[in-house]
Amino acid sequence: MRKHLVLPKYKMLLEKMGENIKLARRRRKLTSIQVAERAGIARSTLYLVEKGDPGVAIGAYFNVLRILSLQDDFLKLAADDEFGRKLQDLELL
Repeated sequence: MRKHLVLPKYKMLLEKMGENIKLARRRRKLTSIQVAERAGIARSTLYLVEKGDPGVAIGAYFNVLRILSLQDDFLKLAADDEFGRKLQDLELL
């Protein structure tokens, strides 16, 4: 498996996301086995998701969020590109 290079600053963000996913699972009193089975992933993959591993497929993250009823948060990853729109508007002037 190829190692994914992520700068430390961004690795911390992924780790925080994983921690938030784990807390959401625990708040719902779901075991890792339950979430992994419902998400259609291996328990070891869920462990990596909860650690914020950058090598895990984005689909696995989505399926876990879906099981936790947090799938709408996934849309925030590609929210409206406000900065890009400003750049585009400047070009149009």
